[in-house]
Amino acid sequence: MWTRRQLIDGIHWRTRAGAPWRDVPERYGPWDQVHDLSRRRQRNDTWARILTQLQTKADAKALITWEMNVDSTVCRAHQHPAGAAQKEDLQKEPPGSLAVEPADHRLRRSRGGLTSKIHLAVEQGQKPLSVVITAGQRGDSPQFEPVLEAIRVPRLGPGRPRKRATPTWS
Repeated sequence: MWTRRQLIDGIHWRTRAGAPWRDVPERYGPWDQVHDLSRRRQRNDTWARILTQLQTKADAKALITWEMNVDSTVCRAHQHPAGAAQKEDLQKEPPGSLAVEPADHRLRRSRGGLTSKIHLAVEQGQKPLSVVITAGQRGDSPQFEPVLEAIRVPRLGPGRPRKRATPTWS
């Protein structure tokens, strides 16, 4: 029997290494159990809640500088998704979580092949504040505002979530 801690360590290893699920070392448990736990946590928004709590605590301790940088990168699909079935009703486990996944989050064919694009806003301490995922052919400039609008760091006490950078022109 594998402990949940071992499986979560396997998820952490896979995320840091960027390796396929099947390459998760055996010391973390069977790769399919590690993958299953990761998907279940994604579907019930556990990972999103953890990130929100970490952002809230970091903001309360003044560890977020609120001077932001927005950038994007293109992620090219591996050869296996290129031939995968596109009909979600035929898949054993449909993609996404409890939240409805926008249609433009899927892989799309562009000049570089099947790609997706990750648009990310980080503060100067390199803590992520928001992420927007689009099809690979989407431009960076039109996504600038949606990335900034997605920033939402709740407060520990009463009050609205923090959403804006500190003005640099003071």
